[in-house]
Amino acid sequence: SMTDGYDCYQNALAERVNGILKNEYVLMKPNNLNEARKMVKQSVDLYNQQRPHSALKYKTPDEIHQAF
Repeated sequence: SMTDGYDCYQNALAERVNGILKNEYVLMKPNNLNEARKMVKQSVDLYNQQRPHSALKYKTPDEIHQAF
């Protein structure tokens, strides 16, 4: 499970995000653990700061969080 509780919907959301990161951003195999960590950080930053989401009315997650 990818969550701290037993909510299957949270787990599905976490798996969806993991799939997006792996399929859209991590396009090559890292050579070592340090490179993998950099790639994951860059991917998460892109996902949160630049990728518009249709469920968020084509805003980024950062834009939504800043509104609160």
